[in-house]
Amino acid sequence: MSTSESPVVSIASTSPQDWKYISEGAANIVFSYNGDPHRDPYFNGKVLRLRKSASTVSPEIQGFPPIDRLDDCDEPDDPIIEFQHKIIQRLIPSEYLPRLASIRVEASWLQDLAKLCDSDRPSHRRQKDGIDSTRTKAVLATDLVGGDALAVEIKPKWAFLPSPTHLSTSTFPIKTKTCRFCMHTHYRSQNDHSIPICYCPLDLFSGDESRIDKALRDLWAGWIDSNGTMNNIRIFAHGKMLKPTEPSIDLRALCDVLIPTVRSLLVHTPVLRTLAILQRSLDVLDIEGLSNLWALSHIQSPSESPAACVPPIGSTSTDPTISEWTNFIDTYLSSHNTLDHAHPETSNLRYYLLAYLLSATFKDCSIMLRINPSNSKASSDQETNSVTLIDLDPKSIDRLTRWEKLDREIVESYIGTEAKHCVDWKDNT
Repeated sequence: MSTSESPVVSIASTSPQDWKYISEGAANIVFSYNGDPHRDPYFNGKVLRLRKSASTVSPEIQGFPPIDRLDDCDEPDDPIIEFQHKIIQRLIPSEYLPRLASIRVEASWLQDLAKLCDSDRPSHRRQKDGIDSTRTKAVLATDLVGGDALAVEIKPKWAFLPSPTHLSTSTFPIKTKTCRFCMHTHYRSQNDHSIPICYCPLDLFSGDESRIDKALRDLWAGWIDSNGTMNNIRIFAHGKMLKPTEPSIDLRALCDVLIPTVRSLLVHTPVLRTLAILQRSLDVLDIEGLSNLWALSHIQSPSESPAACVPPIGSTSTDPTISEWTNFIDTYLSSHNTLDHAHPETSNLRYYLLAYLLSATFKDCSIMLRINPSNSKASSDQETNSVTLIDLDPKSIDRLTRWEKLDREIVESYIGTEAKHCVDWKDNT
């Protein structure tokens, strides 16, 4: 649902007590409508997606002027609405996307909601950030976790091994054998030994039913070992995020229902294959090749030293407008396969920067699988069970510098280890 299809309504007709905390990520916090279905039918089956801000970050840094200087008529809709409608829907069929609409919110209402939900939030989140009460608009979306259905959220992450074309001699033997996710897991586990290390996204994306089953069982084991805090899988019942230690849960019975049903849904949907193709084709240079192209475009003469004159990757670029994104998609769909990616031209730097940002969006999104308990016998029936992609926000270009640094650190930490062999799905075609 785009904002052009309906007027922007206000949340004020509901009480903050009508909204139940579901979950949150780094940038957003989500609530489901739990009020009287007859009093406010417009909100039935909806979730409220609110932006977060750190208490130490000023509204200007968040991208909007302070509330006392803001005319709410001038605040744009959340970028995800237009981005999904004009960009994502050209790459992902709309049947696999949630319906989004803009809704007006008020500072006092948001502050009351923040107080009510504080005890439901994880302690590490409460210490870090909260609801951004300076916003005057939020996002209303399809509720994919409420009602009687079980819901499983999977964040699959990186789907492929990079092309060796733009890798250095030192990273080539590592990156072409072990996937980015598994290396990153190793990197993180050096400081946190409780992090589950078995799951490999290449198994999930393989298209092979036995490997998908393995990936799901590894995710399940990680969910149990982390007491439900593993970022790559979350399980919901009646709108509440479950923990494996809850006494009302029969883990064996839950596993017997979820694993075969989710496996069947994933095998019979094109979502995983579509994500894998988009990730790989958009990240055709790897961050190393992109960094090299950036350096070449900023060197004024062959005699100059790159270290002396090249700014950090992305640091002198601005975030693309929706118009620029639209033009990018036009080019991607019509001409991407005609470009010589093995020898990228500096004149195409901006194109490759946007391509990498969009690939990052697809690497960081989640798959929400909704399972009707009455139809949970490993059925792929889309009438009762469904698969939806969520969290498809545009990424900011200023993240490129951090991503390049993190990539180096991850690979360096992996040197000298017993390398894990991750089997790329291309190897099975």
